[in-house]
Amino acid sequence: MTPPVSLVRQYDTHRLIPSRHAAKGDSVLAALADDDAHLQAIFELDAATNDRLLAEHSRLPGIGPEELVFGVPHAAVVNASFCHAHPLGARFSGPDRGAWYAAFDLETSQAEVAFHKSVQLAEIDRFDDSVTYDDYLADFSASFHDLRAVKKAARAWLDPVSYEASQRLAEDLLEQGGLGVVYPSVRHAGGTCVACFRPALVMNVRRARTYRFTWSGTPTPKVTVERTPR
Repeated sequence: MTPPVSLVRQYDTHRLIPSRHAAKGDSVLAALADDDAHLQAIFELDAATNDRLLAEHSRLPGIGPEELVFGVPHAAVVNASFCHAHPLGARFSGPDRGAWYAAFDLETSQAEVAFHKSVQLAEIDRFDDSVTYDDYLADFSASFHDLRAVKKAARAWLDPVSYEASQRLAEDLLEQGGLGVVYPSVRHAGGTCVACFRPALVMNVRRARTYRFTWSGTPTPKVTVERTPR
């Protein structure tokens, strides 16, 4: 079945992105350059391997420049979420094309991030790490497929372990021109998340606080405010 569509008007949604991905203007490889000629070669290498830059030049299979956003605050951050897909995909996106995932509430976004990072730490059997995440706020006003209205039918799409069914659904919805999915959070009871399929619908993006997640021997991190925006 195809989930019904609901008009979603939600302001100040939260997406937590690791601070190491914050745009700083230059390539992270720039420090390796010895001179201007070397620096140019570094930039060419970076451009040849950066999925966002490849998409801007129609060289990425999942998304092209006609869908990306330009000339708006944090455009690179928005575009990167669609161009730098996880190799295994995520709940409502595959390995070839990402999505903008966000939560209606900060607590839900923090719970989602904490869960996925804890899974990574569990793989090495060491809950000992400290990572900062930047909170990006965004507004939405669009018609998304609403899994909240079909809770029983949505069980396969909200499987806490497997993304197989939900990725198939997302692929079908994309082919049908779907804009995104709004759904109950799997990692935070009572929370609501959105997976937006179209960069242009991620509106009024601005950076809020930075939070530090610290794991000290257990899967549950301590979350503290690292800094606030100026």
